[in-house]
Amino acid sequence: MTDEAVVREFKTLIRDVADFPKPGILFKDITPLLADAAAFADAVDAMIAPFAGIAVQKVAGVESRGFIFATAVAMKLRLPLIPIRKKGKLPYKTREVTYDLEYGQDTLAVHEDAAREGEQVLIVDDLLATGGTVGATAELVKSLGAHVAGLSFLIELEFLGGRSRFDGVPIHSVLRY
Repeated sequence: MTDEAVVREFKTLIRDVADFPKPGILFKDITPLLADAAAFADAVDAMIAPFAGIAVQKVAGVESRGFIFATAVAMKLRLPLIPIRKKGKLPYKTREVTYDLEYGQDTLAVHEDAAREGEQVLIVDDLLATGGTVGATAELVKSLGAHVAGLSFLIELEFLGGRSRFDGVPIHSVLRY
């Protein structure tokens, strides 16, 4: 199957849900894609492919849907996983960063020993929208002395411009809307 055919297949498996989680939002529901084992495996492969030539030591996944893809990517690459969680969810000493959302603020945390100086970290999430959550994740990775080797997403909402926040960082999105 060609790359275009794979993208078309993936798009048929992404369900649009109007007015979720609030009126005016068109939510991209990934659960039908996750329910198709072959498509899920192909999506993970598509998320990894552009980073084959980059020496990555760890994969960071963002709570919560990002964990699904980051875990699969880390397993496929046989690399350690760094969970990026909401404040108060990690049991050990953490680094935290607070960032702005369109409706307020949120705080993400990472264990302070999750990465070492100079390690190359691939950040994986299900969706790139405005870039706020992934920007905060990149800030956490850098606070540990590690380097953001790239960003990989299943879906990118191009009209929200999140990509523009990450000059010089390789970014790959399998599906773009």
